[in-house]
Amino acid sequence: MNSLNSEAFTLFGQHILWSDMIGNLFGLAALALGWRRSLWTWPVQFLAGLILFGAFFGHLTGSAGKQAVVMVVALYGWWQWQRGKGRGEDGHIAVRFATWTERAVMLGAAAAGTVGVALLFKAYPTLSWDPWPDAYIFVGTVVAMYAQARGMVEFWFAWLLVDLVGVPLNFANGYAFSGFVYVIYGALVLWGMRDWWLRSRNSARPVLEGAPA
Repeated sequence: MNSLNSEAFTLFGQHILWSDMIGNLFGLAALALGWRRSLWTWPVQFLAGLILFGAFFGHLTGSAGKQAVVMVVALYGWWQWQRGKGRGEDGHIAVRFATWTERAVMLGAAAAGTVGVALLFKAYPTLSWDPWPDAYIFVGTVVAMYAQARGMVEFWFAWLLVDLVGVPLNFANGYAFSGFVYVIYGALVLWGMRDWWLRSRNSARPVLEGAPA
């Protein structure tokens, strides 16, 4: 796995690692598939996590652990979308806005999770290069993936908030390709948000068996 952490090329003076490039390309593909509400978003997200886990395992324990959590959430998302497949009028997963209770729970979990993870990172400095922003991005990613698994439009808002911190943090810490990918994430998030927002108006009514299209 050491070869994954070798330099692929240099771009604008930034050293691009193979693991950073490959893992984030899969992550970008997963987000695009999520926009299309394709079930394949979850296997691709799992594969991205697996690649980065393999690259980090053994020398960046905290980063490897974060990818393990991402893989678990990806399995949960696959299970959720398998259960909900076909509930929308077009045969895909139905999307909706979260209730106020769900929003409050996600915001509370994100805040408490960020504080808890940041304190863990501070207690064990080898787990993270920048505890608070790193914890924010990690917890925000998990919350976004959970909202996506539940078919909530708020999934896109969560990703946008992660992006706002992820872009400068990745560039500052030498993960240039991750920074570039997060910029592209931002564009996809805006398009995906619009698409899911519009679809949420029509997905509340599931198609009954035998009913005319």
